[in-house]
Amino acid sequence: MPDLVELFCELVRIDSESGEEAVIIEHLKGLFERELGADCTLDDYGNLVARVAAKDSQADTPILLGAHADTVKPGKGIEPVVEGGVIRSAGETILGADDKAGIVEIFEAVRTAGRRPPVEIVITRQEETGLLGAKNLDRAKLRANMGFILDGDELDTVVIGGPTYIALDVEITGRAAHAGMEPEKGISAIRVAAKAIAAMPEGRIDEETTANVGTIEGGLVRNGVPGKAILRAECRSLSHDKCVRQAEVMQQAFEKAAAEMGAKVDVKHTTEFRASQIPEDTPVVLAAKAAIAAVGLDPKAQVITGGTDALVLNEKGIEAVVLGFGGQEAHATQEHIAIADMEKAVSLLRHLLAALA
Repeated sequence: MPDLVELFCELVRIDSESGEEAVIIEHLKGLFERELGADCTLDDYGNLVARVAAKDSQADTPILLGAHADTVKPGKGIEPVVEGGVIRSAGETILGADDKAGIVEIFEAVRTAGRRPPVEIVITRQEETGLLGAKNLDRAKLRANMGFILDGDELDTVVIGGPTYIALDVEITGRAAHAGMEPEKGISAIRVAAKAIAAMPEGRIDEETTANVGTIEGGLVRNGVPGKAILRAECRSLSHDKCVRQAEVMQQAFEKAAAEMGAKVDVKHTTEFRASQIPEDTPVVLAAKAAIAAVGLDPKAQVITGGTDALVLNEKGIEAVVLGFGGQEAHATQEHIAIADMEKAVSLLRHLLAALA
């Protein structure tokens, strides 16, 4: 059995950008069956559910430990480098500690736990592209009603809540024309988009709310007035009502700019997940804090404006929080993780398992 660092390096070398997780999930299925004696199944979406029996425990209801198998780009051909107690990529790619460090830490903690309740390990797909694996997770395959997702940065932090997230897909239809010969006959869809963006509140709206236009695609040639533009935008807030109002403001800005310039606009918005927060005195939060304190850290609870699998699980009736795996600078080629922090995360999880056994 490879040690913690060897296994982590083995996993990050397996390409698994979002949507391409089949190979690593099959690899993990074999690993969990062989080393944990797990009963493994894949749901219809390709998420992995591994059921591990209790050890020195009379507990009947399992707890859920979760992480995601996918990475962001650039995540192909990762070559981990171990130096000075820190693991980083060779420099051309991300490292993939988000979230393969979480997977390794869960595996090692379950494998080496002196005591543990029954455990359902859930490894989801496509977390990075909209929590799609968690959204499509077959709840009927799970008995757990309490969950811990290893997908945070800081080991001393329990994430107990997150935002409503609304995605806006905008299509602006102007009128194409030759930019040099008869520009007055055209209506620039890009100009409509620019006018709308300039008019709407964007960035940090308040302490709970943000908004962003992430991509613009428009035009076909340099010398043509662009007749079409497609934008992808978002807003999020810890207050569901604020998020809905912000989405309405953004839509109205696009509609107003289009009307003023004689263009047409179609705005579709989708609520990807809804704001929720778990009280700090609930058993799942108290158990997480106790485990953090047991490894010598000062636990704190936090609500974030990022999306997590825990938000989706809460909607499915599994009370879930996010714990840290110890990585730094996720989603960047500078991503790295200290071996000591990985070991501390494993110890934290072992304390959690023992307490819940």
